[in-house]
Amino acid sequence: MGATGLAGRLAAARAGALVGREPERAVLDRMLSGAADAPLVAYLHGPGGIGKSSLLRYAARQAELAGRRVVHIDARFLDADPRRLEEAAALACAEPGAVLLIDTFERCQPLEPWLRDTFLLRLAEGALVVLASRVAPDAEWSLDPGWAQLFADLVLRPLDAAQSDALLAARGVTAEQRGAIVAFAGGSPLVLSLAASVPVAAPGASAPWKPTGDVLTTLVERLVGDLPSTAHRRALEVVAQAYVTRESLLRAVLGDEDTATVFPWLRQLPYVEATPEGLHPHDAVRATLEADLRWRDPERYDDVRVRVSVACLQAVRSASEDDALVRVAEWMFLFRDQDGPNDLYDWRAHPHVEDTPLQPGDVPDVLRMAEEAEGPASATVVAHWLNRQPRAFRVYRYAGSSAPVAFMAILRLEAPLPEDRSADPVIAALWDHVEAAAPLGQGEHLAIRRFAVQPGWHQRPSPPMDLISRRTIADEMRTRGRAITFTVFEDAQRWRRYLADAGLYEVAAVDVGGREQHVFGRDWRREPVEQWVEHRARALAAPVAALAGVPSAGGSADEFGDDLPRAAFEEGVVEALRTWRAPREFATSVLLHSHLVRQGSADPVADLRSAITTALDALQVDPAGVKAHEALTATYIAASRTHKAAARRLGVPYGTYRRHLALAKERLIEQLLRHTATVSVPSTPCSSPEG
Repeated sequence: MGATGLAGRLAAARAGALVGREPERAVLDRMLSGAADAPLVAYLHGPGGIGKSSLLRYAARQAELAGRRVVHIDARFLDADPRRLEEAAALACAEPGAVLLIDTFERCQPLEPWLRDTFLLRLAEGALVVLASRVAPDAEWSLDPGWAQLFADLVLRPLDAAQSDALLAARGVTAEQRGAIVAFAGGSPLVLSLAASVPVAAPGASAPWKPTGDVLTTLVERLVGDLPSTAHRRALEVVAQAYVTRESLLRAVLGDEDTATVFPWLRQLPYVEATPEGLHPHDAVRATLEADLRWRDPERYDDVRVRVSVACLQAVRSASEDDALVRVAEWMFLFRDQDGPNDLYDWRAHPHVEDTPLQPGDVPDVLRMAEEAEGPASATVVAHWLNRQPRAFRVYRYAGSSAPVAFMAILRLEAPLPEDRSADPVIAALWDHVEAAAPLGQGEHLAIRRFAVQPGWHQRPSPPMDLISRRTIADEMRTRGRAITFTVFEDAQRWRRYLADAGLYEVAAVDVGGREQHVFGRDWRREPVEQWVEHRARALAAPVAALAGVPSAGGSADEFGDDLPRAAFEEGVVEALRTWRAPREFATSVLLHSHLVRQGSADPVADLRSAITTALDALQVDPAGVKAHEALTATYIAASRTHKAAARRLGVPYGTYRRHLALAKERLIEQLLRHTATVSVPSTPCSSPEG
């Protein structure tokens, strides 16, 4: 059978499996028939798995039967770049009567005004458009008297019980089993389809279908079936964690031989989509595969996550300047579930905002924005650095506009210069601190993300701030030989926890023209970028290295004493346990700068080991403390090969062991927090230009 025949049969089978959606299909049919009063643009919207893509396939099938050319675009890979959309949809601008279908439009939602007011007006005569998005359309479609006549807002609701039952019946699910599945699925076509793909009880069986606690895991395992080899299973584990899987990324995780075998196999899986950017699994399948591995083998989950993180680092480093920010976003995808309640960073956001080098004509706008957002004193500092390091600046503007809307600068400094100290109080304070706490060695330099300015919105989360964050991370990953990094925030309260999660702790609060600028730092000499990327990727956050000798400024309740923030101290305890039997790693512990080590100690590493051992022994004051001592000793001090081996050594179920271990860490941290040292590590205040 030829490819055309196969494609036709596939499209017909999909059309036959589509249940319900009669009103939506009627609108699409009228559009495709060329009815005079039919809309020219239909906008499908609803939650994930509700059937938007199925309706797009229906529209494609009907358009082809009507002899129309179909242009099908997946917006996940447009990066909300209008130029990419124009390129992908070029045929719809040249072919009369073409049908333009854009799926997952929510990924480029910021382009909606431009699409409506500019791009759609360029389409060929008689062209039609169907958009599918999780986000409802902008009200302007209906408010504009012209578009109101040509636009159809089609919201997709869950299927009702009768439609759900019909979908299951069409998939061959027995009547005895359908009621329980319908009740479980809640009208989601995706869940119904996944449930229908799993073999159920034989006809006549009395037991109804019941979902278990990990029902999606079971469904996907049945959908996947028996895998050809361990390499194929590991490939699926990678696809589930990486945002998009290219052959190069898979090779970095699995090796050449396995990749050559499994990559073509992955492309053929029904729930993995082969796109121009690489392989992309269905969202529900991704979530289920990921949750299943994390539940089934948490150590393997961490291992895959770390390997993907390291592969993403290599992708960022090897990317072109234009692609680097996209590669950083793919790395940030690993941490999408770790975002705080304020949603400070949107890894997906790459809207129609351009990140460009500073141009000479931008200087007046940059100075204006600095004064508007942070005052005249800050503008004076900006002017100094524009003269000293103009190439350090990046400017952000909306596509199609020459007017900058935001700017940032990453300064590279190798030695303290008197003119820099006198012009910028932040730099003066930082050089004082670096020289006292962590002097630079021969050939080393520090970098400071000195400005992140967006007037009006300033440092609140926004698309320009997302790109500024990406640019900063890309610079960290791609620059070799950097000793220390600093970043400056005026809005420190909002960003402090986000920065701590990334390993940046506050080291100074400096007055600049009556406005306080907060500086956060990290010492890459204590934890190179490669190690940071590995630690950042672990499911249970691994400790990160603060700047050597840096106190936490601000005196907040999250700090412990006057040397380490509470979060950094807790993370340091866990890392010290993990590296207990790795002397070289243990000797870089952030706890060496805590109250656990005597000031001026001749052997601070021995002091730290002694403090932890003493605290461990002190836990054994009650039965629960004895269990805590046993769990920590078996896991870290005696160094069982795996956590499961430690559980066997203790003679307890793995789930029980994990609970004991988590509680044991908490008890040890509290015990160490109560530890009283004779003398604390001295702080180095940097709250003024004088240091």
